[in-house]
Amino acid sequence: MHRVFLLLAIASVIAACDPHAFGPDDDRAVRAVLDLQREAWNRADLEGYMNGYARSETLVFTSGGKIRRGWSETFAKYRAKYGGSPETMGHLEFDILGVQPLGADGAIVLGRWRLTDTKEAGAGVFSVALERTPAGWRIVHDHTSIDSVSP
Repeated sequence: MHRVFLLLAIASVIAACDPHAFGPDDDRAVRAVLDLQREAWNRADLEGYMNGYARSETLVFTSGGKIRRGWSETFAKYRAKYGGSPETMGHLEFDILGVQPLGADGAIVLGRWRLTDTKEAGAGVFSVALERTPAGWRIVHDHTSIDSVSP
């Protein structure tokens, strides 16, 4: 019986030391994806902003009751709506409310967004699913909604 408890204790320690588990470095890396997106947006670098998304046709972007699929379609929609200048893109802020790990290679980020200094100004909530890829953490699913009362 003592041997069983010892084996369970060893297994628990090994599981806790799993190098592939989602850890504090992953949390920071996931948050950094959104920080880099915000920074790129605020310097009117739409392509830099899009680097946070998986460059894949399996990307899902949902906003305004519309579902878009694929990096190219998402980029085209952003370009059509916001252009690529500081006057049309405005100033973007994120408030990260939490990062929830999904196993070792996935995470969900819940947050609030606020866009000012543009005719497209607004605010709302978002949840994005990120996946660990060879290129780093990338958004594979984005669901963004606007508050019913804009700022």
